[in-house]
Parts: sequence; C-alpha cells; structure tokens
Amino acid sequence: MSGTVDAQELKALQAALAAEHAAVYGYGVVGGRIRPGRRAEARTAYDAHRARRDALVRRVRDLGGRPVAAAPAYALPFPVPDSAAAVRFAAELEDRVAGVYSDLVRASSGERRREAAGALREAAVRAVRWRGRSVAFPGLAERAGAGPSEAPTP
Repeated sequence: MSGTVDAQELKALQAALAAEHAAVYGYGVVGGRIRPGRRAEARTAYDAHRARRDALVRRVRDLGGRPVAAAPAYALPFPVPDSAAAVRFAAELEDRVAGVYSDLVRASSGERRREAAGALREAAVRAVRWRGRSVAFPGLAERAGAGPSEAPTP
C-alpha cells in the first residue's frame, strides 16, 4: 500500500482506537481496586494504552479520518469489587485489545501492520502477566466470528 489506506484498514484503526479508549477507562477501574503490590503494573498498562490511544488518534487523522471519541462511560463485563476481580478484569481488557489488534494486523500492511503486530504482542504479554497463564492464539480464539466493527467495551 503506497501511502493510501483502504476503508477496511481505516475501520480497523477506528476499532483499535475505540478499544484503547475502553482500555484507558478500564484501567481507571483496575487502578482503584488493585492491591498496592500490583498498582505499578496497572499504572504502566494504563500509560501504555494512553500512548497507543494518542498515536491512533494521530494516525486516523493523518489518514483523513475523524477519530472515534471515547464514550462517557463503559459497562463493565462483570462486577469489579476487589483486587482479585480487578486482576481478572485487566486480563479481559488485554484480551479484548489483542483481538482488535489482530483485526488491524489482518487489515493493514507495511509499517502499520508491524505496529499493529507489536500492539497485539504487548497486549498478549500483559494478559499473560495478569492471568498467570497464556492462551494459544491471543486475539484470535476469542474473536471467532467477530469483525473489526465490534469494538470492545470494558
């Protein structure tokens, strides 16, 4: 692809941006519930998602798109009343982000594909750290039948 972007790639970029918005919100919840010994890890993940979100906003604009906005709030997939639930939630956030980046890897090429693969890898590694175990194909098995337009919510 020579400096142009097709509609499918822009849609996948927007879905990745929506996922990063959701992850930033979600890590706000995690940070408020996680035990002190894991707060630094949560803060590092929060900062990483903010940086990715900001880069995606710039990328979408550079490609002539209008970046999707963050929702004012997100419905959580389950209650997060304590540190154990916060750890499960953080792993879930990373799984969802990995799934959206797998769509972006599929939809892009060149440098954008390498960046998406790096984001997928980082999310998968964070999910393993939170969960304490890995999954065979991060971002794929969980997404069976889901398309890039199905942006995750925390």
